[in-house]
Amino acid sequence: MNYWLVKSEPSAYSWDNFVKDGQTAWTGVRNFAARIHLNTMKKGDKVLFYHSNEGLAVVGVAEVIKEATRILLLRKTNG
Repeated sequence: MNYWLVKSEPSAYSWDNFVKDGQTAWTGVRNFAARIHLNTMKKGDKVLFYHSNEGLAVVGVAEVIKEATRILLLRKTNG
């Protein structure tokens, strides 16, 4: 199992939005290196959810529930 860091601006998609949604597809990543990392993530890997620009902190832990085809799916962990 690996640990990964994903970041989002809270004004665009916050941890609270993620918790309310229960899971999300991580799409719209333009950075080439970041897309490579998303494609490397495996089911069961843990994901640290980082708020960028505001707060500047890891605010939660999620889990990869489906490996990337073109979309990475995450869900909140219970820990």
